[in-house]
Amino acid sequence: MSAKYPDVSIISINGKTPQIHDSAFIAPGCRIIGDVTIGPDVSIWYNCVLRADVSRIEIGARSNIQDGSVVHCDGANPFAPDGFPTIIGEDVLVGHMAMVHGCTIMDRGFIGLGAVIMNGCIVESDAMLGAGALLPEGKHMGTGELWVGRPAKMVKHLSDGAKMGMKMGVAHYVENGRLHKAANSGEQ
Repeated sequence: MSAKYPDVSIISINGKTPQIHDSAFIAPGCRIIGDVTIGPDVSIWYNCVLRADVSRIEIGARSNIQDGSVVHCDGANPFAPDGFPTIIGEDVLVGHMAMVHGCTIMDRGFIGLGAVIMNGCIVESDAMLGAGALLPEGKHMGTGELWVGRPAKMVKHLSDGAKMGMKMGVAHYVENGRLHKAANSGEQ
């Protein structure tokens, strides 16, 4: 636990300490472990775990990881000598209780509530993985695609309205993160 982040565990392991931008909101109950980089105006919501003990996790500006989500990565093995870091771009929305593991989510990607995304997956910009979906290892979602199901399959291309809705969601979470940061520090 740190004075700056009450009821948050920030743990160094294997010589790596989480790097958290001053403008980020880290909610109480979170566990941030190892080689994690959290960018400006990112929000990590209540009771999330980000564990980078065997590779790295990077989260770009204005992205958010919503309540109860788990973000992990995978280390090197004979089939993947570089392992599987988790790279989350800018303006990404990750819904409540999602499992994000060893994958890349490009700018403005959206991972729905309770979705699971596995090693080696790529979610291109403006793509959406629906709530409860399971994206199996190595799948590649194209720009603007909506995938749903277990296992997930592409069902359509997102409309401009849906993409605008995702942008509005990002703006909401940036502002809401600021409000919660102030409330948790006693500044409200």
